[in-house]
Amino acid sequence: MGTVAEELIALTNDTVMNSTIFSYIGQYVDLDYSIWLYRLLTPLMLTFVLPTLFVLLIYLSISFLYVYKLHSRFILQVYNDGDFDFWDVARTLVAVVWDAHGWIFHGYEVCGLDNLPETGPALIIYYHGAIPIDMYYLVARVYLKKSRLVYTVGDRFLEMLPGWSCLARVMKVSPGTVQSCSNVLKEGNMLSIAPGGVYEAQFGDSNYELLWRRRVGFAKVAIESKAPIIPMFTENLREGFRSIGFAKRLFIRLYNAVRFPVRPVYGGFPVKFRTHLGKPIEYDPSLTPEQLQEKVAFAIEELINKNQRIPGSILHGLIDRFVAKKKNE
Repeated sequence: MGTVAEELIALTNDTVMNSTIFSYIGQYVDLDYSIWLYRLLTPLMLTFVLPTLFVLLIYLSISFLYVYKLHSRFILQVYNDGDFDFWDVARTLVAVVWDAHGWIFHGYEVCGLDNLPETGPALIIYYHGAIPIDMYYLVARVYLKKSRLVYTVGDRFLEMLPGWSCLARVMKVSPGTVQSCSNVLKEGNMLSIAPGGVYEAQFGDSNYELLWRRRVGFAKVAIESKAPIIPMFTENLREGFRSIGFAKRLFIRLYNAVRFPVRPVYGGFPVKFRTHLGKPIEYDPSLTPEQLQEKVAFAIEELINKNQRIPGSILHGLIDRFVAKKKNE
């Protein structure tokens, strides 16, 4: 009996103490308000957390490539073939993961895949979203469907990311110059370039205007290599990921000073992604780089005007996942 009484007294003391603590906290913190604020800000916090899942997927791919490389001796013993490309298996598995992610999370589709050649060079020129996730999906889809790897021109700041060199080497991503890009095409490969680059990624918006400024490097590459150009645009790209909308002038000044992405990105919304590949723009020796730039820009703007709701809408982008689009191509 004494033991039971002692336990009851201890329990009572604990209850009184907890009540005292909550009363003390309640003097300084409105618990109801804190809970309401937490519930209010949770969706806002998630919009900035979700883009990190994209980064996480990249580093999972990098981790897999490193593990694959560490087991190279065993893999080469299994595939004892002189024509065997050691990285083919790794690329295929990475492509499967990215293609599955695109299909599950964004219902990813590609329209006009037949516009890409089965063999020979092609220069894919595309609109750059806040995050170029559509190019990752396209590279995976093309690799799986056509057994062809699309080389990609990436910004130099990517070289500063830990582990990026492994992924870049395997998936053929590099900053590139006019000469190196021309050589890639002359060797019969496909290459993708976003003329707007990081500037377009950071400061574009849901109106989908091309922010190429006076960049004609890609046109010089096409002229020197005599490769056809394939215009590309991904529907609802800006509704999946967006840059924050305030202090734009300040971020432009910061970007011009450091040449590094400084404007925060939010989103990760599971809107419908549909990549459109236009008809090839064949080599024309009569065009100057400036004229070719205008011609390609017009072709991409046509894809945007034909397929994109302007201004873009996150809500309608989500609805597109469930409503079939009428074919008008």
